[in-house]
Amino acid sequence: MENRAYELLNMVQDSSPAEGMRALAGQYPGQIVFTTSFGIEDQVITDMIFSNDINIEVITLDTGRLFKETYKVFSKTLEKYGRKIKTYFPDTAAVEKLLSEKGPYSFYESVENRKECCHIRKVEPLNRALRGVKCWVTGIRSEQSAVRDELEMIETDHERRIYKYNPLLNWNLSEVEEYIKQNNVPYNVLHDRGYVSIGCEPCTRAIKPGEDFRAGRWWWESNSAKECGLHENN
Repeated sequence: MENRAYELLNMVQDSSPAEGMRALAGQYPGQIVFTTSFGIEDQVITDMIFSNDINIEVITLDTGRLFKETYKVFSKTLEKYGRKIKTYFPDTAAVEKLLSEKGPYSFYESVENRKECCHIRKVEPLNRALRGVKCWVTGIRSEQSAVRDELEMIETDHERRIYKYNPLLNWNLSEVEEYIKQNNVPYNVLHDRGYVSIGCEPCTRAIKPGEDFRAGRWWWESNSAKECGLHENN
């Protein structure tokens, strides 16, 4: 897989995000998806896909714990583009078992409990969504964390045996915000209230001036644990 990843990297590294996605869609027709959580980066990519009619399926994971503002962005996005966004929910039996045994807020008690909740609500649905997929487009940017700063534009997810494309990897926040403004793209109003990374409502808060980008996610944990499992299989 590494040789192919290198070939794909050479194909997209000097291209614009839209051009790169179109090139990969040509390589993997019907086998490439983009996962959106309706954050500001994801809205940029969604706009590029829909506005340029790129053959990439847009999907989302509904954890059942999202902000109402996130659902509003979801709705506005459907209205603006008139395109479908395929939605995946967590397994009902697994959620029922978790809450029956540990209650609704077990994730505050330990990193292990939090990762268990993330696995049930996010990782397992994502794994289902990625079955049969060859290429996965993400909204990751390198400045979002020290770990993400080490990523390449094309990554190999060895466990899932797919390639990941991070088209906005080298964009800064100002570039993202300017794209949103110039193209009148719907975005989550929580971004205007200090929420830079928006996930599940009980696990997300606004950050304070000078705080790390990921400080608002799982703020009760140390920075070393600030991933949910979606992007830990490289």
